[in-house]
Amino acid sequence: MKCINTVDAAGHVLCHDITRIVKDVVKDAVFRKGHVITEEDIPMLLSVGKEHVYVWEKDENMLHEDEAAQILYEICKNENMHPTPVKEGKIELIADCDGLFRVDVDRLNAVNEIEEIMIATRHTNTAVRKGDRLLGTRVIPLVIEKAKMRQVRETAGSEPLVSLTPFRCMKAGIVTTGSEVYHGRIKDTFTPVVVDKLSAYGISVLEHRVCDDDQEKITDTILELKEKGADLILCTGGMSVDPDDKTPGAIKRTGADIVSYGAPVLPCAMFLLGYFADGTPVMGLPGCVMYAKATVFDLVLPRIAAGVPVTRKQLAHMGNGGFCLGCGTCHYPSCGFGKGV
Repeated sequence: MKCINTVDAAGHVLCHDITRIVKDVVKDAVFRKGHVITEEDIPMLLSVGKEHVYVWEKDENMLHEDEAAQILYEICKNENMHPTPVKEGKIELIADCDGLFRVDVDRLNAVNEIEEIMIATRHTNTAVRKGDRLLGTRVIPLVIEKAKMRQVRETAGSEPLVSLTPFRCMKAGIVTTGSEVYHGRIKDTFTPVVVDKLSAYGISVLEHRVCDDDQEKITDTILELKEKGADLILCTGGMSVDPDDKTPGAIKRTGADIVSYGAPVLPCAMFLLGYFADGTPVMGLPGCVMYAKATVFDLVLPRIAAGVPVTRKQLAHMGNGGFCLGCGTCHYPSCGFGKGV
């Protein structure tokens, strides 16, 4: 730190706040600690009685917090997001569209293990809306070694740490199964729940069919909906191990590659996910999707809506955080359910 003439201060970094007081009008910092003085700032500094200021001594081996914050932004930035103005070594990223926000957690953790910098994000695989805040960065000290920021870049690698994949315009085919619905013995209360969940991601319903517990008929109906151009196919009901529940077998008979029948998530452990050869997803939804506010379907659907394939390994890892507490008032997604992946 050194004291210099204010008229010579352009380009230097303030070591302290400069306060301006106007009676009955204002008492506030006109310039904050860490501010880089410009030529335009000098008249204001002189007007508040600052003929001299304390500044950081320039060091070719150091970066100001705002310069370093720009590097943190650069290792994170990706399509469909924009930064806030840098302030006190902080930059946030804001979503430019509705979509699926993902984080390379291993690389993020590796970067955050470097001292004097930080990046805090939303959970990976989170559905976000345009205008949502995605992450924030911060340089801890006022100045930081250039060598440390080079280490940050090297640790992060060449690919962005985060991504935002827009939701696609999709059409769903829904197959309601069960003789009780097919014969009109009970009202179908399952399909409206599914339609509401789909609409949250802009997914429309191409066609809705109702089948009794006939495995061959269910299979044929799935294939017909696919032939008609459904971007995803959902089969509701008939997903348990009871002898009359034919949906899992019917889906398998379509020739789709079954990613998993069963998921380590409660409720909705009997969930089935598969993909046809062209990438069209097909799902079997147990009855708990109808009565529980949040299930594995809610965890998987944002990824499907963004066209991001779901693997067996990813489903298997949903066990961490996959236990819903069934709160009297559901707060999902503002809770811990599904936040382990």
